[in-house]
Amino acid sequence: MSPKPVILDVDPGHDDAVALMLACGHPDLDLLAVTTVAGNVTIEKTTRNALRVLSLVGCTDVPVGVGAPEPLERPLHTAEDIHGKSGLDGPEEIPHAGFEPDESGAVALIADTLRASTEPVTLIPVGPLTNIAAFLREHPGLKDRVARISLMGGSMGLGNTTPAAEFNIYVDPEAAREVFESGLPITMSGLDVTHQAGAGPRERARLRATGRVGHVVAGFLDFFATTYESVFGFDAPPLHDPVAVAAVLEPGLLKTRPMRVDIECESDLTRGETVCDFYGVTGMAPNAEVGVELDRERFFRLLYGALDRL
Repeated sequence: MSPKPVILDVDPGHDDAVALMLACGHPDLDLLAVTTVAGNVTIEKTTRNALRVLSLVGCTDVPVGVGAPEPLERPLHTAEDIHGKSGLDGPEEIPHAGFEPDESGAVALIADTLRASTEPVTLIPVGPLTNIAAFLREHPGLKDRVARISLMGGSMGLGNTTPAAEFNIYVDPEAAREVFESGLPITMSGLDVTHQAGAGPRERARLRATGRVGHVVAGFLDFFATTYESVFGFDAPPLHDPVAVAAVLEPGLLKTRPMRVDIECESDLTRGETVCDFYGVTGMAPNAEVGVELDRERFFRLLYGALDRL
């Protein structure tokens, strides 16, 4: 089978960086474009970090489109407490960017890429959904060129930014609401499954053994572990964003359940909550396949293999 064409929308971020590496290092994906969005840090920093990571792994032929500098309707909320001031604090091995962003912005790059593809393209947004919502607003006629959206965001239970909300959805809940109401097929990898992809000392040691790129990833995760332990009390930082990529590569490693997912935008207390109708009590048709269980061993085998190739 030919590789699956994908566009990755990122806000690097340590786990975003690993998601980029997984997409670049696996032969079953054809990474057509990368777009950046403000989230973990500002748009200038997320773009610089994406270019640096792609330069590190030799994917400088992938166009990078600069996206939204702020959410649709709200001030930007960032996560320097987790990812550091640069968004990729930690290792020194990351080179300066070896190329520049594409002249097209993120939305135009997504649209042009979809038009040029010979088959529908899977979108993999692993940051706030601002760019995806903007694309759907500006190019509704291209929805049929989208095969699926595999996103990292949300939770069926506890949040990690507020008691109710996961970071990506919290940052731009209005964008998330538009995406979930778009009618497109959606796979949601929320905290319930991404927390099953924690990279503890054993996993970080194995990553170091994969070579130059794995060594860098282990350095990322050592820093990530320090901040996660100080904020959340455990030192196995979850590889949130690579789960959304892995769900495209091997759908069977993510057990999902169809659900209606609504996004809370009005309440100050529960802003950004993904309200998942697990039992179907509302009677509303499901609008997403929601991850409920991750095959952790298969996930890490997939990741190690991709980093080995890089």
